[in-house]
Amino acid sequence: MTTIERFPIVPRAVRWAAHAAPLTLLPSGLWRCAIAFGMPSGFGVSDPMHRSNFPGWTSLYLIGLSLVAEGLGLLALGLVRPWGERVPRWVPVLGGRNIPVPAGVVPASLGAAAVTVITVLSSFGWDEEMADPTAPKGAAAWLMTACYLPLLAWGPLLGWVTVAYYRRRRKAG
Repeated sequence: MTTIERFPIVPRAVRWAAHAAPLTLLPSGLWRCAIAFGMPSGFGVSDPMHRSNFPGWTSLYLIGLSLVAEGLGLLALGLVRPWGERVPRWVPVLGGRNIPVPAGVVPASLGAAAVTVITVLSSFGWDEEMADPTAPKGAAAWLMTACYLPLLAWGPLLGWVTVAYYRRRRKAG
């Protein structure tokens, strides 16, 4: 097997999938941040998501949720990068040690399954949520839907990258 610095080469399609996974979170995160910063989102005045109902903590929550989600999405890169196979040398105590395959595969598999289930189940209730009288209508509804639609790809992309990680590490080890 061809290696670079003792790490098996990751197929290009798998690298693309790992980079695409966090990008699926970006539109919904930007949507939430825009709302947190006061963008009119189309929600009715009685809806908690209406911009006049946002105290400082709610805005911080939306921004924090977006940052945490994006951070979790970026962990997919560890499945295609050397730091996902060996702890970087600069890390105290553990630096330079190989990461056990299950330490990457188990959380990534559980995350991929959970995200897939959550997003698919949420998509089945989307029409009902958008039918609420205080939900965005017209262009705002289309924009919100377009921002959340890419989330459906996050779980499958993470699952594919996880399977590729497992196969690559199993062969190498």
